[in-house]
Amino acid sequence: MKALGQQRAKTHLHRLYHSRRVPHAMLFLGNTGWGTLDLALEFAQWLQCEAPGEHSEGPCGSCNSCHKAAQFIHPDIHYSYPTVGANAVSTTVVGTWREVLLQNPWLDVNTWLQRLGAENKQGNITKEECNAIIKKLSFKAFEGRYKILLLWLPEYLGKEGNRLLKLIEEPPEQTIFLLVAENAELILPTILSRCQLVKTDPLTDAEVCAALQAKRQLDENRAQQIAFLAGGDFNRALHLADTPENDDAGLLLDWLRKCYRGNGIELVQWTEHFAKLGRENQKQFLQYALHFMHELLAMVVARKTTLRLRPDELKTAQNMAGIMTFEKIDQLVRILGENSYYIERNANPKILFLDSSIQINRILKST
Repeated sequence: MKALGQQRAKTHLHRLYHSRRVPHAMLFLGNTGWGTLDLALEFAQWLQCEAPGEHSEGPCGSCNSCHKAAQFIHPDIHYSYPTVGANAVSTTVVGTWREVLLQNPWLDVNTWLQRLGAENKQGNITKEECNAIIKKLSFKAFEGRYKILLLWLPEYLGKEGNRLLKLIEEPPEQTIFLLVAENAELILPTILSRCQLVKTDPLTDAEVCAALQAKRQLDENRAQQIAFLAGGDFNRALHLADTPENDDAGLLLDWLRKCYRGNGIELVQWTEHFAKLGRENQKQFLQYALHFMHELLAMVVARKTTLRLRPDELKTAQNMAGIMTFEKIDQLVRILGENSYYIERNANPKILFLDSSIQINRILKST
């Protein structure tokens, strides 16, 4: 299977497929950014593949069924997902769904709902959608070996999930449910008990780095930096890759030096420059700063020598380690986290970071 990473889950799926004992209901559990949805989409394609081969490791990618599944237009692979509106059903926005998946099958639910114009509205999977699912699966397959329902984020079913219980427990012949979830605690226990679990894992830094080089043509140094920041989430990595690059490491070091000196004119000039970077760059800087502090903490407290920092960043951390303590780093992390929260809510960056600079000066000079 060509889905990014997830070797452990793939091995399990290979075993199920070749044993011809694919369960009628499966729950793929893990963050979408880890490739959980992408893996389920590829497994659905494999189940419908016309020429998989006895010892294949995934869909052939060449047959008619594979071409249709890859474009999300296979008549026997149905999709259900959160929508916006009291009576909304997924088929009304299926064109947007296909477009989004072709661009980024690692997307998060907030990105999806904003594509639907949700703004502050909640997403949900409605009673009407559940009834539509029951109706779709009551028909015979058009051309595939199976009728497949891929349901993304069953957490959004709420109590309406009770309408699908009987269908999931006793589905029509050759019908398979592929549920893709991020939080099992928000799914009805009666649904969970009817599904075989397929857990996914965060992607490794090496997997994210290689994928960024292939999909965004980044140089290895930039791809590695983003991989460290992404924390195994490829959707997050793509977002960082598509944000204009700044020297976040240099900017952080410059800021901390100015904070340590405590020169008011320098700090005002720095905050004015920082305010001009724009909100997305400011968010990325704070994300980098939190990552750096996490690695610095590992060096100072746990005495770790193998850190997820590039050589120049590692040298900076080594230089800082002599004056930093757990308490100081903890306070810096709290300030950076609060700043990230307030920047997300459009706080004035000049006021916010000037105040933070004064606080950091006191922390760094404390004994």
